[in-house]
Amino acid sequence: MKDTSAGVAELIADALGVYGNDPQLRTELESYAQRLNEPLRVAVAGMVKAGKSTLLNAIIGEEVAPTDTGECTRIVTWYRYADTPRITLYPLVGKPRSLAVRRVRGRLQFDLGQARAEDIGRIVVDWPAESLRNLTLIDTPGIASLSSDVSARATTFLTPEDAPSEADAVLYLMRHLHASDLKFLEAFRDTSAGRTGTVNALAVLSRADEVGAGRIDALLSAGQIADRYRHDPALRALALGVVPIAGLLAQTARTLRQDEFNALLKLARLDKVARERMLISADRFCRPDAELEVTKEARASLLERFGLFGIRLALVLLRNGITEPTALAHELAKRSGLRELMLQVTRQFESRGSQLRARTALTGVRVMMKEHPREGAAQLAATVECLESGAHELTELRLLARLRGRDVPLAPPQAADAERLIGGSGAAPAARLGLPDSATPQELRAQALGSLHRWRLVSENPLTDRAALEACQVVVRSCEALLAAQYSRQSASGGPALAGHLAGPEPSGGTGEQTGDKRRAG
Repeated sequence: MKDTSAGVAELIADALGVYGNDPQLRTELESYAQRLNEPLRVAVAGMVKAGKSTLLNAIIGEEVAPTDTGECTRIVTWYRYADTPRITLYPLVGKPRSLAVRRVRGRLQFDLGQARAEDIGRIVVDWPAESLRNLTLIDTPGIASLSSDVSARATTFLTPEDAPSEADAVLYLMRHLHASDLKFLEAFRDTSAGRTGTVNALAVLSRADEVGAGRIDALLSAGQIADRYRHDPALRALALGVVPIAGLLAQTARTLRQDEFNALLKLARLDKVARERMLISADRFCRPDAELEVTKEARASLLERFGLFGIRLALVLLRNGITEPTALAHELAKRSGLRELMLQVTRQFESRGSQLRARTALTGVRVMMKEHPREGAAQLAATVECLESGAHELTELRLLARLRGRDVPLAPPQAADAERLIGGSGAAPAARLGLPDSATPQELRAQALGSLHRWRLVSENPLTDRAALEACQVVVRSCEALLAAQYSRQSASGGPALAGHLAGPEPSGGTGEQTGDKRRAG
């Protein structure tokens, strides 16, 4: 994607020559240029009380996002990396001003003073968290809020009508799949400004521990629901995956305190009957009991931080041999679903970050040319068309959306193979080739070569549907790029060149699979 990013940067420089005399448009273009070199912007969106701020805290690893129902949750808030903590309020009218950085019991507090949420454009929190080095996270107000102003603020920010979205990708939280969820995801994929038709969202089944009423196997039940949603045709066309997560547990695991560990350890040492009786319900857990070493207030705090599911899980882990706070925190984070979510974020977003940023900048320039015709813009339009048609990475994103929407006439096994090869399961070579991350260079080369010849047979088969031919050619080019990358590494260390492998005969193995492809084509 390096060449495409460089091409987009040159396009923006040329656009500045056309629109530079307009201060507003110049600022907009300069922001696109800056955005090409910034970390990927990922918005956290969803209905009211979906657990957005809680999940954001879990990802960052600190309690910096307010999780109550105060004024701050009604404001679009950016969290980005900086060496020094700083909070800046940007009003709709007037100059930005700094807010005091104050923490109470580990939680960051925002003091807005006399400012009202409806008068604030955004809050930017600069924070020295390693997790923010490669991602800028954006917390948004609840979609479909009872307050139309709050809901409109989130929708306008994420899906503007006359500009590309300020977010490159979105984590969309939902507790159940509703029509309003699909409506938002459809708008984010295909805004009237962009019409990019690309899929750049991950659905998150939030508060997954509540699916099983706090039972210890709640996440297993949530996983089954997520798998069903994953195969829902409507959602599949709009989201790259569905990940279940217990957000509260994830946040607490990332911010576990020593006093909480000590209290949990005392509760884990209770006899089985007393422990199970106490965990029947939240009311029973917080009931006054003089015989317990852990006070009522401490138990209420545990309930607020862990939830009943988290407490039950933590006690099981402690009784099974965990003796250190760090080990408990790691295991709770793993079981909360946070690790799987971050793996998907890395595979689906971070690995193709330059593609998403370049696509956003291209969309912005295209919209500017449409809204503000100028003499000299014709050459810009030609450059945009050239970049969009010539940038294979962007072509892959568009094809991925078509495949997930079942708009390509390929047999299901072929469609699944094509989707994986163009990056539907992740942009890394191993993910594209269906191999484990530990695959050797030899295994990657062999799999890439086999995939290339398999898809060449499909694309050259006269029975292949003409409507599918373009998609087949995109997959072939993706296979060629995978193979070229592997042989480039090999040739750098004195290995053979690639040309003979691309032009040579098909490998003798896999004949049955290739013949099967011929039969299925069309």
